[in-house]
Parts: sequence; C-alpha cells; structure tokens
Amino acid sequence: MKHRIVVLGAGYAGANAAGRLAKRLHPAGTEITLVNADPEFVERIRMHQLATGQDLKPRPLADVFAGTGVQVRIARVTAVDAERKTVALAGGDEIAYDTLVYALGSTAADSGVPGVAEHTHHIAGKQSALRLRARLAGLAAGGTVLVVGGGLTGIEAVTEIAEARPDLDVALAARAGLGDWLNEKARNHLRKAFDRLGITVHENTAIAGVEPSAAITADGRTIPARVTVWTAGFAVHPIAAATTLEVSATGQIVVDDTMRSVSHADVYAVGDAAFAPGANGHPLRMSCASGVPSARQAADAIAARLTGRPLPENKIGYTAQCVSLGRRDAVVQWVTPDDQPKPSALTGKAAARVKEIICKSAAWSISHPTSMAPSRRRHPVLAGEPATTTV
Repeated sequence: MKHRIVVLGAGYAGANAAGRLAKRLHPAGTEITLVNADPEFVERIRMHQLATGQDLKPRPLADVFAGTGVQVRIARVTAVDAERKTVALAGGDEIAYDTLVYALGSTAADSGVPGVAEHTHHIAGKQSALRLRARLAGLAAGGTVLVVGGGLTGIEAVTEIAEARPDLDVALAARAGLGDWLNEKARNHLRKAFDRLGITVHENTAIAGVEPSAAITADGRTIPARVTVWTAGFAVHPIAAATTLEVSATGQIVVDDTMRSVSHADVYAVGDAAFAPGANGHPLRMSCASGVPSARQAADAIAARLTGRPLPENKIGYTAQCVSLGRRDAVVQWVTPDDQPKPSALTGKAAARVKEIICKSAAWSISHPTSMAPSRRRHPVLAGEPATTTV
C-alpha cells in the first residue's frame, strides 16, 4: 500500500512542499495529494498590485503540477481529525492520510477592533484584493483612503495605492514610528518616498474603531476615510486549534526543527500555520521568506524519514526584508539570520529590481515544482513496502 501524503493549502509553503516531495520520493511507493480551495496559485506577495488594478499571470494548479505525480484536489478544508488521521472537506468528503503537511496559512486579523469586519478591506487573499480593487476603481478623485498598519504589508499597500491613484488623498496609520525597525538609511529613504507620493502619515497612532467613512483613534481623533484598508496583523485559520494538535497562543501548530508537530509525529506544519524555531531560537515570522524554506525543510525531513536517510539540519534564517514603494522604488533592508537590521540597505530603483527578482523567483519555484533544488535521484520507496515507522 502506498504511503499517503496529504498537503493542505497551495500557497507558497504548501505548493513548495508538494513539489519538493514529488522530487524527493518515488511515485511507486508514495501518493501525494494537494488540497486547495482556489484552482489557481495566488501570488500573495503581489496582492497590493492586484488591488490597484494590475493584472497578474494566472497559474492554474492543474497546469503547475501536471506530470509531477501530485494529485490536485480543489476543495475547502473544514476540519482535521488528528487521531483518525483524516481531513474533512466541504460537501462531506473525507481524505485519509499517513503523513499530513498542514499549510493553510493565514488571513487578516481584526484584533478585536469594532467595525473592522464591517467597514474595512484587506489584501490577505485574492478575493479580498479584488473587492478592494473594485472599491478603489469606483472612488472619485479627492476620495480618502486610509491604510491601517505600519508593517511591510501596510507600507506596500499604501505606496501602491498612492502611486496608482495620485488623485486620491491617501494616508497611513501606524501604531509605532514609520519604518522604525529599519536602519537610518532605509528609514530616511522611506520617508522621502512617502513625501514624494503625498502620503499623510499618522505615527504612534492606534485605531480603536472603524466607521463607514472614518477611523477613530485610541485618543479620540477622527481620521476621514471613504475606504479603510486593514493590514494590522494576520491570524491563522482556526482549524488547527480545533484539533488535538498542540498549538501556540496564536493558534499555530507547534513544530520542531524538522517542522514536525511536537504532539503528533505524522503531522507537519509549514508557513504561517507553523510556530517554528528559527535562528537563535526566535520563532519564524509569518512571511513568504519563512514559508518557502520551512516547506523545503519539512519535505526533506519527510523524505529522509521515509527513506532512512539523515535528517536535514535546520538552517532557516533571514537575509533581508524587502518592501516595494510602488513599481519603481523599494527598500531592501539587509538583516541578520534572526531578522535584526544590519547597518546597510539598498534603496531606489536598484532595490526595486531586487524585489522584483525575488517575487519572480518565488513564483518560478511554484511554476516549476520539481526543479526547486539541485537534481537528486528520487529514492525508490516501493509500493507495498513499509516506508518507515518514525514519520
């Protein structure tokens, strides 16, 4: 009987994991099923572009994984039973697994702020980005747009909107200082870009509520906003927390250095869904920069356990934080492996080119799922032969 591997979610982490597993393991002894609600791969790191009217190249999962041996199942996951080792799908279907790779990712978090769910847009997914796209397209000149959240997503969203729609009054509300995690050179460039694009910045400003045409700050001020875009944090899907899997306070699955659940040896978690150790013991942050290497680590660990090879060493760490400032400007902040800023940074058009190369590389790895690593002969795990007792 073949060893059944089920991968939940086909974002950067899930798609990379499925493709890497297909490269590492022989189809004679393994069966890999990739489950995803959307029939296309969604370039999440470009959702701010989609929201401002730019069209992205479609990447149907059926085409991406054609000929790889990965079976693509388009369905929405509704539950995981970690004891019965089954996954429930919308419509009542169920899939059994021997090894599960959980990569359902994250979505926007409202942080309990009144009015966020009713009166804001977000860009955590394709459908939400398209809704914002339609709203912005219908907004007349002089309309007010407020982006809440001073992290990478918020900065990319607000600069993209301001560049695409210079006729709008665009603002950003940040709980702390603008780009205060960057080094001095990067911060100065960021502020110049905001000045160039005419973006109003409300620093050290917490939003306590959102109304149809305004946001209310914690100190009682009102910021006009015909459109409010919420980028103040992400939350994982609640499916894992509803299982017997050990999860963190954030609902992420707690994993070890191989991305394997600390409570269930047949479950792995990657990407935003994983509470995973990174360099110097610091948990990996929710990002594509964490998702891809964690997926590769999990796939290599699964393959190693199935074939009796040595486990891969966890070398996941960061190199840079890249933030686009429209289509022709960016900041690339070089960082230490544990994500602390170095004194150097790349800015301007050169940084924009680097950021674009990184985005294209991430998409290329999805479009070429079995060419993501140096060629290595797949281990002939034979049908009917027990794969391992340790996965």
